[in-house]
Amino acid sequence: MGCVHGKCCSRYPPPSIGGSRDYRENGPYSAQRKHILTQRSLHIVVVPSHNFTLEYSVLTQRGYYPDSPDKENQDCYCVKTQLQGNSSVHFFGVFDGHGDFGGMCSNFVKNKLVEKLSNDPALLEDPVKAYNSAFLATNDDLHKNEIDDSMSGTTAITVLVIGDTLYVANVGDSRAVVAVKDGNRIVAEDLSSDQTPFRRDEYERVKLCGARVLSVDQVEGHKDPDIQSWGDEESQGDDPPRLWVQNGMVPGAAFTRSVGDSLGESIGVIAVPEVLTVQLTPNHLFFVVASDGVFEFLSSQTVVDMAASYSDPRDACAAIAGESYKLWLEHEGRTDDITIIIVQIKGLSNVHPTMDQERSMSVL
Repeated sequence: MGCVHGKCCSRYPPPSIGGSRDYRENGPYSAQRKHILTQRSLHIVVVPSHNFTLEYSVLTQRGYYPDSPDKENQDCYCVKTQLQGNSSVHFFGVFDGHGDFGGMCSNFVKNKLVEKLSNDPALLEDPVKAYNSAFLATNDDLHKNEIDDSMSGTTAITVLVIGDTLYVANVGDSRAVVAVKDGNRIVAEDLSSDQTPFRRDEYERVKLCGARVLSVDQVEGHKDPDIQSWGDEESQGDDPPRLWVQNGMVPGAAFTRSVGDSLGESIGVIAVPEVLTVQLTPNHLFFVVASDGVFEFLSSQTVVDMAASYSDPRDACAAIAGESYKLWLEHEGRTDDITIIIVQIKGLSNVHPTMDQERSMSVL
């Protein structure tokens, strides 16, 4: 959602008239690594410690801004396989920049964060501690850099795969979701919780740090500022709560955590990640890592339903990005930047290879 100029409309609109939508599109597939139509690559990496593979594709789409047609795509992503030379350790991240220098911030952070994780000797012993250290050190480095991050920064949603375990670190309001097979259903389980003033714990934390939490209409005097209730994020209307300094009209942040945003730090915006740990099972089918441009009008379950209806993650990425883009235009006449990574989990079983098998696969 980002800065005050990223004011959103209603979220999660009802389905089109006529019932549920079929998200599958008829189109050619290829056994080659590049898709016939999109020319995007399908990447495959092995996790030899548990004898399964990850097949993934990435799509990033610059937003449409009628008032700023040349505005850059401030989203970026990072996929780093075999961290520290370990063939069973892989990193996936999406970074959603905001502010005048948001693109510079997101690119700086994507490179610096994975560099710090890669260089941390304690990464495999304590991934959660390593994540916290990497985010805080990256935040400090951004402050010291020549990039002006006073009112610019980036959110970050990242997934670290270590063997059969996912470590999901989130700062901001982008999101990661995993698809879980439950009988005949495929259920979306959020791997992160959006860090916004809609969350009571985050609201109370930033208030204690001195933030004014008000919608744009409240700040501009159109609504009563004493009414500190905005419903929930999925059902709210077009005026979400934002963070402001006392007696000022800045920064107008719709998130409570980010990397950068040095002015926001004075009112409680922090770079401390929330880290969730999930051990994979054969029922985990795929996970999605995406910027909030995807989830502004699509629920986690809808995104999973759409992704599950395609066998090729490249087609799933294209369909979800296209649907997100269309809904943005329908409701706001513009679109946010959109970035999505879909990672399919192939061949995971409860039977782990022996040590001899692991050694032979690592050699391969």
